[in-house]
Formats: sequence, structure tokens, C-alpha cells
Amino acid sequence: MTRFLTTACAALLFAASTFAADPPAAGTAAPEFKLQDQSGKWHTLKDYRGKWVVLYFYPKDDTPGCTTQACEFRDNIFAYREMGAVILGISVDDVTSHKAFSDKHSLPFPILADSEKTTATAYGTLTKYLGIHELARRDTFIIDPKGNVAKHYMKVDPKGHSELVLADLKQLAAPAAPAKGT
Repeated sequence: MTRFLTTACAALLFAASTFAADPPAAGTAAPEFKLQDQSGKWHTLKDYRGKWVVLYFYPKDDTPGCTTQACEFRDNIFAYREMGAVILGISVDDVTSHKAFSDKHSLPFPILADSEKTTATAYGTLTKYLGIHELARRDTFIIDPKGNVAKHYMKVDPKGHSELVLADLKQLAAPAAPAKGT
């Protein structure tokens, strides 16, 4: 009986962890947002029009996977900057938590506080963990200079993710080859 209850509870927790709305599809406009970073500065998606944006959502500041992911983006920052791309991290933690996380790991990019969970909802990443905690799922969006979603990665593995995004961004940002015969 105990084994049955454990299995049933696990199934309910799993089912509750998958309520996020549909994320925006590649080729569609990325949802706008206005959020504060770890220093209290406001950011909107419009602020980055004309640049490639790597918008990554993560569950919680200073947890092992989230730290790995943030530090890998940090370690590749010069490659992203060389391409004219910006990195923006988002979780539902508050500005104070983001400040401590950013300072502890010397993060050279904005970490945006989505405490109201509106941006995570708009991007389809808001998820319930353990049936109780609403957090952002670990998803990444590459947004093109016009403000459209170019690529979406769902439920990513933090280890090696920055390198994968960087490689895809290089392909996406490469100038199109001229058509034959021109």
C-alpha cells in the first residue's frame, strides 16, 4: 500500500509540474517585458532591438544547475559580445536574490527579476515544481534583431548549453549566401 501511495504521489507531482502555457514559436514576435536587473535597472526587450538576444530562463538563484548555466554564459561572454549578442537571464527570484547571485559569481550580464511571474508565463516557462513552487523552467530563446524568436530550447541541460547556443547563434547570425547565378 505504501508503495502504491508513493507512486501515486509521484505521478501527481509530475503532472502538476507541467502546466506552463505554450511558448512563442520560432518566427513569431517575442513577448515584450519590463523587468529590473540585479542592480535595480529596468530592461525591456525593445531596449535590445537591432541585437541578437539570448534570453535564458532558470529556476532558482545559486542552485547547482543554475550556477553552472550562468557561469558558462559568463565564461563565454566575450564570444557573445564579439557577435554583438546580449545575454539576459530571468528567474522568478527578486532583485535582492539576483544581486547576491550575480555578485557571488561575477556575472557580467543582466539577471532580470520576474517576481510577478508575468514574463515566465508569457514565454510559457512558468512551471510548478513538486506541485507547490512556481518557478521558471530552464528554457532558452534566441531572439533576432527584429524581436522575433529565432530558436527555442526546452528543458535544457545546463552543462554545455552555452556552447550549443553560441554555435547555433553563429549559424543564425551568419549572412545568407548569395543565390547561384547572381
